Amino acid sequence: MSATFTGPDGRPRCRWCGAAPEFLAYHDTEWGFPVADDRRLFEKLSLEAFQSGLSWRTILAKRENFRAAFHGFDFERVARFDDRDVGRLLADPGIVRHRGKIEAVIDNARRALETVERDGSLAAYFWRYEPDAAGLAAPQTASTSAESVALSKDLKKRGWKFVGPTTVYAFMQAVGLIDDHVGDCVVRAEVERARQTFTRPG
Repeated sequence: MSATFTGPDGRPRCRWCGAAPEFLAYHDTEWGFPVADDRRLFEKLSLEAFQSGLSWRTILAKRENFRAAFHGFDFERVARFDDRDVGRLLADPGIVRHRGKIEAVIDNARRALETVERDGSLAAYFWRYEPDAAGLAAPQTASTSAESVALSKDLKKRGWKFVGPTTVYAFMQAVGLIDDHVGDCVVRAEVERARQTFTRPG
């Protein structure tokens, strides 16, 4: 089976983005492009946690609802959520109503504040785990890596929840710590250019 599919413009893309219409724009403009914005990083890790056991299509379809429910994933605000907010979120049909995941995101917002205090920013912390591209598995052939295992372990040690190695690896793919676009994908070269001009947070 080919690793690519032909997009509406006749050019090849990663096969997975042909599985649903809404995947194409996400694949072409977001997935794998490097992210340094703390709020976007927190959002992505939170959504990957919500995806656990579900499809990404489900999460992507509800993303705007998640953003509204969690105040744009402003973790300073989310860290102040209380039991009333948990009740509000559990009653919100626009998101995934899973108490454990909702409470984990709120708790992780508090851990995010601690991380910013300790490391300067979430971006500075996460980008410390960028792997050497030469040591990576072929695109889309792995679901974990040594770096995702190490980052998962450190996050858990810091008290973060729903951050297993597979969830963390998906997060790393999504925010550009890894370029996992297949070799023939037209977007891979765009991501590589973005990575070359990207200033690593420090």
